[in-house]
Amino acid sequence: MTYAFIIALIAAVVLGIAFYFQMKASNKQTEEQKQLLADYQRRVDEQQKLLDDYRSLEKNFDSVGEGYEQALLAFDKMNEEQDKARAANEALQQKVGALQTENGKLADKVKRQSDSLAQVVTDLKDIAAEAGNSKISALIGKLSDIDDLDADAPIDRTDNVMVTQIVDDAAKAAGADKVTYIQFTKDVAPDAAATMISTNAAKAARALTHLLDNALKFTTEGSVKVSAAVDMAKMQATYTVEDSGSGIAADDAERIFEPYVKLNQYFDGQGIGLTVARNIARRLGGDLVLDTAFAGPGARFVLTLPI
Repeated sequence: MTYAFIIALIAAVVLGIAFYFQMKASNKQTEEQKQLLADYQRRVDEQQKLLDDYRSLEKNFDSVGEGYEQALLAFDKMNEEQDKARAANEALQQKVGALQTENGKLADKVKRQSDSLAQVVTDLKDIAAEAGNSKISALIGKLSDIDDLDADAPIDRTDNVMVTQIVDDAAKAAGADKVTYIQFTKDVAPDAAATMISTNAAKAARALTHLLDNALKFTTEGSVKVSAAVDMAKMQATYTVEDSGSGIAADDAERIFEPYVKLNQYFDGQGIGLTVARNIARRLGGDLVLDTAFAGPGARFVLTLPI
């Protein structure tokens, strides 16, 4: 009985040990299977990532391809537009060239006509001067004003005359010496009376004539005075026309020199006299301004010309 128990115990121990090792082997196999499964899952995840990356690259490639095709289309369109612009530019250049040619011909024609008109005006002036007809001289002066209204070319200063001659010629042309309803005076400084000026005598006298005409027109009583002085430091002659007429507001000091501006519509004239006078003065290298500091009554204009 004892042996049987011992044998059964031994068998139980052997079976227990065998079961232990079997369970241990089973657990190890399970761990290995889990590891294999984890490795497999990792490989699956890596393959999925590679697949996603591939699809992303494929999508980007498709986008790049579409962008490339769009770029090619845009480039072709740009070339087409450049060809059109080049053709339009060539056509425009041809038109510009033709217009420049026509403009040159027209300018040459206008210059010849202007030269012819200037010569006619000069001849008429000489005839009127010889005949002593002041009305014809006045009409000829108006013809010259039209030419001087918009001209911008410098005037040749080829005449060497006394400063006083400009005053005398302007006073005579304006008829200032013959007026009886006001007092007209000339005031020439001693140094001005002995100074010679290089200018265009006719144009300079014309500018001063406009100032005297303007003063006589707007002065119904009182006086008009023209003065002449020289400033050797500045090498210029100064002609001043002062009247006791209606005067001009300081706000209109520049506006009155604009063409066709008339501050008083009740007086005759086209409103170009002061415009022409300033234009002549500046083309002779001088200037013409309204003296806004003049206390009045009336107005004072200052014409400067280089000596």
